[in-house]
Amino acid sequence: MKHDQIVHRFERFLRSRDLKLTSQRRRIFDRAFATHEHFSAETLYEWLKSEPGSRVSRATVYRTLSLLLEGSFVEALDAGRGELVYEHVLGHSHHDHMVCLDCGKIEEFHDERIEELQLDACRKKGFHLISHDLRLRGYCKLCAKKRELRLKSLAARAEKHAPRE
Repeated sequence: MKHDQIVHRFERFLRSRDLKLTSQRRRIFDRAFATHEHFSAETLYEWLKSEPGSRVSRATVYRTLSLLLEGSFVEALDAGRGELVYEHVLGHSHHDHMVCLDCGKIEEFHDERIEELQLDACRKKGFHLISHDLRLRGYCKLCAKKRELRLKSLAARAEKHAPRE
């Protein structure tokens, strides 16, 4: 879906709620759709503050993100960092997420086998699936390696200081 089409759809969504696409909302919308990163409301606010353009308040960022979420223009993901992160979803194919518990990195993936297993489970239960999201929590390759090295170091220190018989 082209950016202009998404903007037009957002305008229609806002009008259905007796709201207008103000310059601030447009700036927030454009910035959210300009990135392919997962971002928090605070990150989005900081991006907007540091870039040229009309001033946007933190409250307007939060309210606009809420509208974008309500209209299914973005999705929110609880990555376990104490704040939601968002990603724009219109024009993007379905994917799932792996979330690193140490560094917070979010890795997107798609596996047709998992999708098929979920659909099969729904069919067996007579469940009519509307949507789903899958979030795997663990440690990315770099953090897993760091954890392994830290554990080896701790084990070596414990062995060094253990009483000898």
